[in-house]
Amino acid sequence: MAGLIYEIFSSSALLSLGLYHTICTTRNHLKSPQSYSAKPYHPFPLPHHHHRLKHLQLFLLILCLLIAFAHQCFISSDSDPLLKGRTPVHRFASLQSALVSFLFLILSVALLISESTSLLPFPSDLFFALAAAVFYLQYSVSSAAASVQTSDLQAKCDTVSGRISVLSSLLCLVLACQPRLFVADVALGGTLCLHGLWELQTGLSLYVEAFIPEGCHKLLDVVKGVEGSTKCDLEESKLRAMAILDLLFLVHVMFVFVIVMVTYAVVSKTVAIRRMGSYEALPNTSEANNHIQMKALSGTQA
Repeated sequence: MAGLIYEIFSSSALLSLGLYHTICTTRNHLKSPQSYSAKPYHPFPLPHHHHRLKHLQLFLLILCLLIAFAHQCFISSDSDPLLKGRTPVHRFASLQSALVSFLFLILSVALLISESTSLLPFPSDLFFALAAAVFYLQYSVSSAAASVQTSDLQAKCDTVSGRISVLSSLLCLVLACQPRLFVADVALGGTLCLHGLWELQTGLSLYVEAFIPEGCHKLLDVVKGVEGSTKCDLEESKLRAMAILDLLFLVHVMFVFVIVMVTYAVVSKTVAIRRMGSYEALPNTSEANNHIQMKALSGTQA
């Protein structure tokens, strides 16, 4: 149950971050396409007297990363019965994940200091370059974890997660070189949403009986869900489970496409309505001129 709760928590955090990034990126581009540039952080559009909540997003992100770091450090010292106790493989794999979370935490803290003070000027291109390096490191950790997993399902989930991370790394590298590329910035938000959806799918496929593929099951002698606790007995069942996970990944990709398109449509409509409202607030120039001319004409006749 603890593993499922952590996957749901990670999924919620990544989905929220990706959706918020996509909304803010689309809004900024539609408002001023000529001066658009990718930003790693979009503060909340709050009134000036609520300036303390301006960086609430970064505080929440730092809190989530602290929880992820603590979770990985905690499970690194936990015994894994499938690997015969506290083995170096289980411990070091968890510590590697904890290190990646800690690097993301350092980036977030540095970004908060840069946004709230003048002590650490942190340009956007440097942030995206460092984020690309950390995402690639996350890909390496996921690939290494997949290679030593005793569960084929867990290995498949780690492999797909690593592919999403390397895509995020590539997009961050592109934004570091071309910050005005709107498509890459929106795609980065989409990959964060995709990562969140896949974290949820990983938790369901490994820890919830109703979502475990047919022919696979959780080991009965394992009291709690740990890495590798879901097994496929037959080779045919394993291949079928891999195909199902590939299909589910494509379904999640389709969901992300829908989310991005709906977000763009809603934000563009909102921006257009605000522009029309601002135009309607201006006086009608032709009507004003006609009114002035009529008054002048009436005055002349008088």
